[in-house]
Amino acid sequence: MPRTLDGQITMEKTPSYFVTREAPGRIHGMSPDTKLIVVVRNPVTRAISDYAQTLSKTPGLPSFRALAFRHGLGPVDTAWSAVRIGLYAQHLDNWLRFFPLSRFLFVSGERLVSDPAGELGRVQDFLGLRRVVTDKHFYFNATKGFPCLKKAQGSGRPRCLGKSKGRPHPRVPATVVQRLRDFYRPFNRKFYQMTGQDFGWD
Repeated sequence: MPRTLDGQITMEKTPSYFVTREAPGRIHGMSPDTKLIVVVRNPVTRAISDYAQTLSKTPGLPSFRALAFRHGLGPVDTAWSAVRIGLYAQHLDNWLRFFPLSRFLFVSGERLVSDPAGELGRVQDFLGLRRVVTDKHFYFNATKGFPCLKKAQGSGRPRCLGKSKGRPHPRVPATVVQRLRDFYRPFNRKFYQMTGQDFGWD
């Protein structure tokens, strides 16, 4: 991490930190005053999205169902990373051994799409910044299905998510989706209790 001067905020973004067992201790060792922003979304949708991304790079992958469940429709396979990442309560337990809850801001991935200015307002408040980014900075790109950031006048095209984002998800049977919803429900409820936020995934 680069040195941060007074009046500066240094940010680093690595999705795997939240699910990497050693990360909390290492980050705490570097800076126990670190503020942590965690973007979460419905773990079922997240798992399907993870699969879609992997499938785009690895055609011929087994079906989502074959990977999500052991022995066909047996128990959910938590060894598969696409499933394991969505066990947010377990990952947060690990982090809370090193950081108090007050050092965290949990951002809803769903609200980041439906109300980007509202969620970024929360981020700015959490970081102690003046609210500069507002709803006038966004427009919704219907093709992508995501909001895009408008550029300042005369500075070129708007900034939208890259081509790896917003790709169509494969069709997953409703029975498979329901099994995963049922599987995640107790973990989601524990996560809601831990964070004091109901993300509305149930």
